[in-house]
Amino acid sequence: MVFVGIDWAEAHHDICLVDEQGQVLAKRRVPDGLEGVGRLHAIVAEHAEDPANVVVGIETDRGLLVGSLVAAGYQVYAINPLASSRYRDRHATSGAKSDPGDALVLADLVRTDRHKHRPLAGDSNLAEAVQVLARAHQGLVWTRQRQANQLRNALREFYPGALAAFDDLDAADAVAVLERAPTPSLGRALSQAKIISALRQGGRERNLEAKATQIQGQLRLPQLQAPALLAQAYGHSVSATVAVIKQLNLQIAALEQELAASFELHPDAEIYLSLPGLGLVLGARAMAEFGDDRTRFLNPKARKNYAGTAPITKASGTRKVVLARVARNRRLADACYQWAFSALTRSEGARHRYDVLRARGQTHHQALRALGNRLVGILHGCLTNRQAYSEQVAWSAHLEVAA
Repeated sequence: MVFVGIDWAEAHHDICLVDEQGQVLAKRRVPDGLEGVGRLHAIVAEHAEDPANVVVGIETDRGLLVGSLVAAGYQVYAINPLASSRYRDRHATSGAKSDPGDALVLADLVRTDRHKHRPLAGDSNLAEAVQVLARAHQGLVWTRQRQANQLRNALREFYPGALAAFDDLDAADAVAVLERAPTPSLGRALSQAKIISALRQGGRERNLEAKATQIQGQLRLPQLQAPALLAQAYGHSVSATVAVIKQLNLQIAALEQELAASFELHPDAEIYLSLPGLGLVLGARAMAEFGDDRTRFLNPKARKNYAGTAPITKASGTRKVVLARVARNRRLADACYQWAFSALTRSEGARHRYDVLRARGQTHHQALRALGNRLVGILHGCLTNRQAYSEQVAWSAHLEVAA
């Protein structure tokens, strides 16, 4: 067996090869790209005839470099950077750090403790494509929320009428009206006909007159006034932010269509969509983060740990505390939380479970995390047995107690 540690970077990669006894066989720095991958394979070939006997440790699970390692037939382990930093202390207690040294740490890690780490999942190309689209979509949603928060902060300083008129500043109605009236003076001057025109251009088709009347009333209410010059400056800031949010809305909608189309092509989509609370976008996010490698999760607990829904226990002596898991896949944890919330109105069993947890004294967020943990276990059973969700099967014990 040959063990390879790769400390990857943007322009170059440091590699280190060790044998089964931990003796260093080779150390090199190779450039990024086709030339560097060729050199890496040549160095490995000097010490291992069979690619299956090559074990690689690297601190990433994606990219062209990782793809080339998998294609070569190597056993690849994606090591969490936090885990590798702890192993570094076993090699040097002085706090010294270097790229070649990190490559040695990774090589030694997969030599001695690879059984404690997860090998790179063998997800299908379709699952990886869905992941790219899902993460891009979610990234834009988070970016839009940051822009909406920035817009809210600006409006709070000089335009409280706009905050009263719109609940969601990234919604089409708010964008359409603020695009025409970024300052209080322009807002008060808007006629009902102009507001209706703006709402119609924003995509609203129903309740145009009632909504326009409501918005006009809020914009014309008396309010504290900022100096004209300051209000004008804030107005330019609002216009720029609104333009960014408008473009983000367009790109999010376009990506959502592509994401839904790709997700529906996946053979697991039918199972995901059968679960209460999972629609096309949320189901695609969950599938993208879990992947479709059948060997990735040996049991429901492994899937729950990966999702970050399973709690952790800290026990020392007579003291024992159960806490929410901090180290987790943030995207997947966010999807599971939203999934649990959506399931409350779509599943009698999920609602009963939530009510029981609340009755025990858990907060809303704690109950949703626990419900999400249960739903992840149900998903694991559905995927393992290749069966669609059944309310009676999933919650039979809970429903019988409730009856």
